[in-house]
Amino acid sequence: MKQRTISRREFLRLSALGAIGAAAGRRGGQSKPAPAPEAPPAAAEPTAAPAAAAPEAVKATEAPAAAAGKYREAPMLADLVQAGKLPPVDERLPINPAIMESYEGIGNYGGNWRRGFSGVSDRWGPTKLVDRNWAWFDKNLNLQPRLMESWQVSDDGREWTIKLREGTKWSDGSEFTTDDFAFWYDHELLNKKITPGLPTVWRSDAATPVEFSAVDKYTAKFTFTKPKPMLIYYNTRGGTGGPMTPSKYMMQFHEDTTTDKAAIDAEIKERGYDSWERYYVDYKSMWHLNPNKPVLGPWLGKGELSTELFVMERNPYFFAVDPEGKQLPYIDTVTHRLFESPEVLNLWLTNGEIDMQYRHLSLANLALYKSGEEKGDYTTKLSINAGHVAMQVNHSCKNPQLNELFNNLKVRQAMSAAINREEVNELVFNGMLKPRQYSPLPMSPQYYEKAEKSWIEYDPDLANQLMDEAGYTEKDAQGFRLFKDGSGPISFIIEGTDQTGTPTEDAVLLVSGYLKKIGINAAYKYSERALYTQHYEANEIEAAWWGGDRTVLPLVPEAIIFRGVGIDRPWCPGWGLFYTDPTNPAAIEPPAGHWIWDIWKIWDDEIVVEVDPDKQTAAFKKILDIWAEQLPMIGILGEQPTPTVVKNGFMGYPAGMPNDDTTGDEQFCQSETYYWDDPSKHTM
Repeated sequence: MKQRTISRREFLRLSALGAIGAAAGRRGGQSKPAPAPEAPPAAAEPTAAPAAAAPEAVKATEAPAAAAGKYREAPMLADLVQAGKLPPVDERLPINPAIMESYEGIGNYGGNWRRGFSGVSDRWGPTKLVDRNWAWFDKNLNLQPRLMESWQVSDDGREWTIKLREGTKWSDGSEFTTDDFAFWYDHELLNKKITPGLPTVWRSDAATPVEFSAVDKYTAKFTFTKPKPMLIYYNTRGGTGGPMTPSKYMMQFHEDTTTDKAAIDAEIKERGYDSWERYYVDYKSMWHLNPNKPVLGPWLGKGELSTELFVMERNPYFFAVDPEGKQLPYIDTVTHRLFESPEVLNLWLTNGEIDMQYRHLSLANLALYKSGEEKGDYTTKLSINAGHVAMQVNHSCKNPQLNELFNNLKVRQAMSAAINREEVNELVFNGMLKPRQYSPLPMSPQYYEKAEKSWIEYDPDLANQLMDEAGYTEKDAQGFRLFKDGSGPISFIIEGTDQTGTPTEDAVLLVSGYLKKIGINAAYKYSERALYTQHYEANEIEAAWWGGDRTVLPLVPEAIIFRGVGIDRPWCPGWGLFYTDPTNPAAIEPPAGHWIWDIWKIWDDEIVVEVDPDKQTAAFKKILDIWAEQLPMIGILGEQPTPTVVKNGFMGYPAGMPNDDTTGDEQFCQSETYYWDDPSKHTM
């Protein structure tokens, strides 16, 4: 028998899959969470997140036994205390601080963490470092208390009681209390200018907001008319907004609570905003643009993100410690350096000028990253990415001919069958991905093979047959099919943010070529992200090349792509806007009887009110059945091994972690616990 060898490409893919598979194996398949206790446990028990069931109750984790003055702090803060510029660490921490442990032991204080970013529209790079919220996941995807000390939920899932950590402080030293929740509720959530459409997490139905009450200074109660079993999961990210609003600061700039409206009007004019609400939401509420806004996260901005070097410095009042009582974060500063092109970022990486980053790295450059490891003094770690290579055709497109085209199921089936996924995988991604539709990953408890494999077989003859059956039989002299009204050849723009020379641009150009072979002229057009955002927000987009993520725990981010309300993946942005805010000028009501109504009904009436995780997953698979049958977007490839460059000596981030927006990408392991083995070598 001939011995089979494993190629380098296969080895890299299997290594990444093996690492993530080992983590999944430790989770015992994640079919559902561990049974919740009948009564609150004596100590915090991790709540198994993958099945997305509501934890009955979680009590606080006890802080390390420490007498007054026994908590420890970073040297840079100790110097400020000594100089009388900062209170002692015991006074800055809550009575019962959160405990966070690095995956690689007790860390060292100090040092700087260097990263790259591409501009103001790339704010997610900095914000993901700090936006972990009420609770967070351990590496086995179990839910742990974080900012909140504990929570309880009623048996019917309608009432949540949230306990804050007494003594938690904002970065300006003011106390974080239910007064902040009350200000957010009264002046932001219920304010139609700021919140024209109620977010699903804070409503019972489209017209009924959650009821909020402050039981006391540190206890909040949220009551819904329908079960809301996933409230905690919805608050795992977003810790820089929502109820976490620094009321004493923000009330100065709210038109209903300010004492100096003239000053607000002057600043609105100075900064060029066309309304108070845009000034309040887009500037004053954004810590990365407004460094004066107090925060709760581990680092705070020291300037505006629009600068060439955006600096984040440790928050002296951060609410967490490590198991030895050392206040976190370990690292003093994080710097985000503006790059103008991927080539510049790659140069910095291979020169050793980036310390730890996954964002903006590409699998296509894996050989480059590996070749630069010795010179750059780093290691390239592989994980599995939740994203997909995919194309969205806009079902709510304003162009009537394209609207008719995209809403024809046979056309979508034809486009999917026309794509040679194996060829795209081999030519662009060295065979390291897997042909699949956009759907939950195999590691997900919501994985569904039917949704993964629907219409992924390459069959150009069938594709042409389907186009004929769809009624697009006439062609012009160049072989392009004509619209049914004879107005011209079928032509549309696929808009995306992938620049010339990138692998994903190579992939979309191949897809464009496959579509030409079945008589469809689809041309790719690059747009800067801010312009791309303007287009989908206005529903001024024909088709998009943006892929899709949130497939590890799809229910946690409210399945926004599967429901069509995550409009940056614009397979139906007009309809998504209608669902969230029917008054939006770009909102379009879907046709009566359309299957999108079925998706929304299953979500609203079955999934979000179901407290049994197995029934919840079963209901979600009804949505996946619709996806398998209707092909809302054209998925191409997924399960991509993804590189994260980690400087040698940068500790706390093991290989094999999931890379998904829901779990914070490379911040999954809680970035406040990352540290340097020798911080003195890594100062600003």
